[in-house]
Amino acid sequence: MNVDDFIQRFSTGLAKMQELPLPQARRAYVKLCQTFAPPDPAGMRVENSALGGVRVRRFIPQRRTPGCVLFIHGGGFTIGSTESHHGPAASLAQALAREVVSVNYRLAPEVAYPAMLADCQAVLEATQPVALVGDSAGGRLAIDLAHQQNEAPPLGLIYPTVGTLSLECLGEDAPLLTRDDVFSIRQQCPDIIATQRDRHPPAANIEMLTVERDPLTLPIEAAIANWREESASVGYRCAPNMVHAALHAHALLPDMSAAWQDFCQKLKQRLN
Repeated sequence: MNVDDFIQRFSTGLAKMQELPLPQARRAYVKLCQTFAPPDPAGMRVENSALGGVRVRRFIPQRRTPGCVLFIHGGGFTIGSTESHHGPAASLAQALAREVVSVNYRLAPEVAYPAMLADCQAVLEATQPVALVGDSAGGRLAIDLAHQQNEAPPLGLIYPTVGTLSLECLGEDAPLLTRDDVFSIRQQCPDIIATQRDRHPPAANIEMLTVERDPLTLPIEAAIANWREESASVGYRCAPNMVHAALHAHALLPDMSAAWQDFCQKLKQRLN
């Protein structure tokens, strides 16, 4: 698959969702994301359960190192689930050779951002993970979760929202995510604006993955520069010509696959 085919298919799916009531749109999003997900790795065990009163999905690879990784899915804080992000979570577990616990946190507009963060905190306390990994909206949650810890574990972040999310800081519009989309997210979850706290590194060890065509990449790179100035160790790669949401199709898009594999490998090295 080339990236233009992915953009066409994903944007068509998103457009159809806009015509649906939110519960149906969420189910449609799951189906859309699953069309790009590879089969589960051989021997992987997948279990749905609850930890700290929060629903989770656990991905347990056949061969694994002790200690789990907490995965926080994306979806703009309003859609997304352990089902929609099953593919990336399974791939992460296999690549890290660790159990991955994916958090099914509550969403807006049913709850405000602090309740989402509280769900993630409850699972963190129940699991004591060796790393936090967050995708997009989940990356924002992972950053704020790390800021709450006395000593945060290594962070893996995939194109998270950072900083003020203003016209001055965002990059240009891109397929699948425009600046207006970002401002809409900010209106849904005003508590995500992180002007002050994003000036400081959320953890001492961070791996970051972005894509070239994404308005969020510019503020992410500014944050990385600030974090490195404060002595954080930050690994960074930007997938060329890729777009927001391309993580779902990492198994089908060569440039995204290469960046994802490098991200997972470097995070695994930090954990080992």
